[in-house]
Amino acid sequence: MATTTQPATPGTDAPLLDRLRRLVVSGTALPGELLAETALAEEFAVSRTPIREALKQLEREGLVEIRPRVGTFVRKPTRKEIFELFELKESLEGLAASLLARRGDVPELRSLAHNVENEREAVRAGDRTAYATLVHDFHRTLVTGADNRKLGEHYELLMNQLAYHRIVTQTLSLPGRLDASMDEHRQILLAIQSKDPLFAELTTRRHISRTRESATIAAFAESDDA
Repeated sequence: MATTTQPATPGTDAPLLDRLRRLVVSGTALPGELLAETALAEEFAVSRTPIREALKQLEREGLVEIRPRVGTFVRKPTRKEIFELFELKESLEGLAASLLARRGDVPELRSLAHNVENEREAVRAGDRTAYATLVHDFHRTLVTGADNRKLGEHYELLMNQLAYHRIVTQTLSLPGRLDASMDEHRQILLAIQSKDPLFAELTTRRHISRTRESATIAAFAESDDA
């Protein structure tokens, strides 16, 4: 799963930074989990200095929280932050769908069609893990198909801050969300294939809005019950 984002500050080990970032955005390191410098240095066979610099970069990206004299912890976005990030996601993907609809029969559009077919198979098999990966690929292909580099850069940073793969996995546990998500992706594909930019944008925005509602419920249900 690609996790490219804003350029690291000078002196930061880029490959190490990417590996640490993946721990967070993939959900391997859970929200609130301590990221101990010593343990990470041993795991990645480096000194604590590059680990410390990489964690500082992740803090600038909003992925971790460094508490002086306590440690570094994976950040969990607040309810308001998740809402705001989804508002941006809705705008960016809506624009991407509009731009893709203007491009016609390009490889990314064919990839979206193939993705929807694979989603149908995953739903039929009840494979939520495979479906979650396909969701990630669907949205990334949509943005890539816009052929707008700056849009893509902002989208990558947004997706990392949102830790979207983890949220999708939580959302798909809600009753009926798996089938609804697949149908919404199919509608987005049809809208883009119609070559109507406004229709494509509105259909995509509607899907992101529904996902936001489900994500808010799924992400905070456990804490609300506690």
